[in-house]
Amino acid sequence: MSIRDDNRLREQIAVYGKSLFDRGLTMGSSGNISVRLDDGGWLMTPTNACLGRLDPGGISRLDREGRHLDGDKPTKESVLHLAMYGERPQSGAIVHLHSTHSVAVSCLPEVDPCDCIPPLTAYYVMRVGKLPLVPYHMPGDPALGDAVKGLAGKHSAVLLANHGPVVAGKSLEAAVYATEELEETAKLYLLLRGQNPRGLTDEQVAELEARFPRD
Repeated sequence: MSIRDDNRLREQIAVYGKSLFDRGLTMGSSGNISVRLDDGGWLMTPTNACLGRLDPGGISRLDREGRHLDGDKPTKESVLHLAMYGERPQSGAIVHLHSTHSVAVSCLPEVDPCDCIPPLTAYYVMRVGKLPLVPYHMPGDPALGDAVKGLAGKHSAVLLANHGPVVAGKSLEAAVYATEELEETAKLYLLLRGQNPRGLTDEQVAELEARFPRD
């Protein structure tokens, strides 16, 4: 990868990180973003970094084995990203947030662990699809990577119990858009609890998934 391309991706991560932070989709030093590089390595946001104030030059670079090459120390949740990439060679970027409504859904005891949010809208199906729940693990726990591996091959997004979503996409833009769609649909789901909402039928979901593959 050329220096120009590397710098462009670093700038994109900083721009999208600030956009997510400024709109309240992540707060403090929570959340992390990564992008797959052409050489098989990754760019990842650093540990304890605020997505709203990222220094592009300080973004971590890892090799294809996950070893830290340069930049600041990578996020302690790099295990999540590497586990998702390992099962999804087609994915080019991953976004992990502690977004309020998605985390709220992850705390509800009655959610279906195989599919936490019903197919309420077409765009949710198109950008997220089925959303399985990953049992609670402490942030940074290596066992969390193993738990994610069991689901990532079949799903482009997972919801960590009492923690938040991890969303993969073809590109950083696609991963960000899918994360935003997930958060808005989580808000809808919470607003509609107890109202017996009309979701999309199985046939409607199948038609959308056939016409709009995520990655």
